Amino acid sequence: MRRRAFITLMGGGAAAWSFTVRAQQPGRVRRIGVLMSTAADDPLGQSYIAAFAQGLQQLGWRVGANVQIDTRWGAGDTERFRKYAAELVASAPDVIVGTAASIVGDLQQASRTVPIVFVTTIDPVGSGLVASLARPGGNITGIVSLQTELAGKQVELLTQAFPDRSRLAVLYDETSADQFAAADRQARSLHLDVQSLKLENPPYDFDAAFRSLAEGTPQMLLVLSSEFFTLSRSHIAELAIQQRLPTMFIFKIYVQAGGLISYGVDPQVMFRQVGFYVSKILNGSKPADLPVEQAAKFELVINLKTAKAIGVDLSTAIQLRADEVIE
Repeated sequence: MRRRAFITLMGGGAAAWSFTVRAQQPGRVRRIGVLMSTAADDPLGQSYIAAFAQGLQQLGWRVGANVQIDTRWGAGDTERFRKYAAELVASAPDVIVGTAASIVGDLQQASRTVPIVFVTTIDPVGSGLVASLARPGGNITGIVSLQTELAGKQVELLTQAFPDRSRLAVLYDETSADQFAAADRQARSLHLDVQSLKLENPPYDFDAAFRSLAEGTPQMLLVLSSEFFTLSRSHIAELAIQQRLPTMFIFKIYVQAGGLISYGVDPQVMFRQVGFYVSKILNGSKPADLPVEQAAKFELVINLKTAKAIGVDLSTAIQLRADEVIE
């Protein structure tokens, strides 16, 4: 059930890109490489590509007519990321889109000249991808949802949903280490007992991870953002239900897969916005001159079916704050 429209992206650059702009050089077919972190048979990844194509179409680019998209699917495999990054760069496209920090890092290692547009949840400045948000420099720019800023809010929402619980487990990996630091600070400021588990060497053994978490008898769980978690979203949600553990996620795709609560951005909106960036580059702009855009609106999604399955009640106040409720 949709409660209210919620997503916009702030920043003068993207907001000023009129939908009336039309693609230049109609006689030339432009080539876009896309490196996804998901698998080719994952409907989620396909929906993101469709959103990206929609963003391009709104600016006059028609896939199969004046633009072609060459998509490679990393499926959460770091070796594939590196291999496909090299292959895409070698194919000399007009621009490449990368969908996760590790992927963009591989693309950056493969080329310092091919324009690259990212959509990520990792701090692009802290990770060294760009010099600054306002002036990226180099050959990279894009859209970011800074999860370090959201992690604390996710902890806060969990405590508001379950004020009588004080033991919080946090699941993360190297790509979300900065998010964990922010979540840990907020949790301790709220006098929560924090139990952290950092996963190493993907693909991860989530069954073993949840067995380890159970030893600490947590009362709540926060699952932070990682491209290596997304492919296992249904399994992670299932494990949380088995342990009757109220769990907060970053994206609503986890809640749609059976998770309890999520708070974050809508990636499909971010992918449409990436289409605007790619259009600017195809029309002559340089990535170094295009400010990195930040997501400004977020959605709270809850799954009442899961709440019933794990035997918890979500307050009316939390339900009324939700942008979407799955019943």
